Amino acid sequence: MTRPAPFAVLLAGILAGCASNVTMKPPTIPAPLIEKIPVTVGLRMPDDFQHYVHQESVYGKEEWSIDMGRSNAAFFTQLFNYMFQSVAVLDADDDPQKMNIDALIEPSIDAFEFSTPSQSNTDSFAVWIRYRLKVYDHDGTLVSNWPVAAYGKSQTSGGKSKALQHAAVLAMRDAAALMIMKFDKVTRISELADKPVSRPLPTLVTLPQPGDTGDTGNTGETGTTDDAGDAGKNGKNDDSEKQQDAAPGDAAPRDDAPESSATEEQQDDGS
Repeated sequence: MTRPAPFAVLLAGILAGCASNVTMKPPTIPAPLIEKIPVTVGLRMPDDFQHYVHQESVYGKEEWSIDMGRSNAAFFTQLFNYMFQSVAVLDADDDPQKMNIDALIEPSIDAFEFSTPSQSNTDSFAVWIRYRLKVYDHDGTLVSNWPVAAYGKSQTSGGKSKALQHAAVLAMRDAAALMIMKFDKVTRISELADKPVSRPLPTLVTLPQPGDTGDTGNTGETGTTDDAGDAGKNGKNDDSEKQQDAAPGDAAPRDDAPESSATEEQQDDGS
């Protein structure tokens, strides 16, 4: 029987110690005491969002792989069920325009960053996540494009893998708090509830007035009917111009300014 050389065993142990693999578990969000937004939404999550993996080399010697797994999908499904009147999770082959929804929301991750205790010279891990929320109306028009930045921090007690997971969960909860407070204000999604299908305004037609014929025999006074007819036509035209001027234009999609919570640092509260 051939035994492995001591140096080979030592080298394998060193290489194993330089790699850290973290698999996120689905987070839980405390139920907020809020009134639901009266909108029926569809939630469409791309495959790369549902299986997001962040890989990074720290100082070129410590490899990290953070697998968000299904945690993002579970997070947004739970959060939106708290926030909206009704939520339908769409599969890749579902056509939103054939579904009875007021709006479609598509989340993605713009960036994921973290710092280790050796980088920050502290005893804590920190995580930054920047989500992007695209909101479409029932016709498929992009009406809002909202970046949401979030932050979480956790001390290393219990091991570095557990601390990093906890920091990521706190960042997700930070994002949830921001969306609960500002989602409707930023995206105006409540305005999409039962929105009628857009169609052109009808053409206004001015009907002929009695004075248009020039027959003044029934008035008893010369020119009385013509004056009344002109006044009636002028009134109709004024009303027509006012209605046409008041016709609303299509709103352009908004690329909303980045949002982040007021709390820049979250301390580990053990939750």
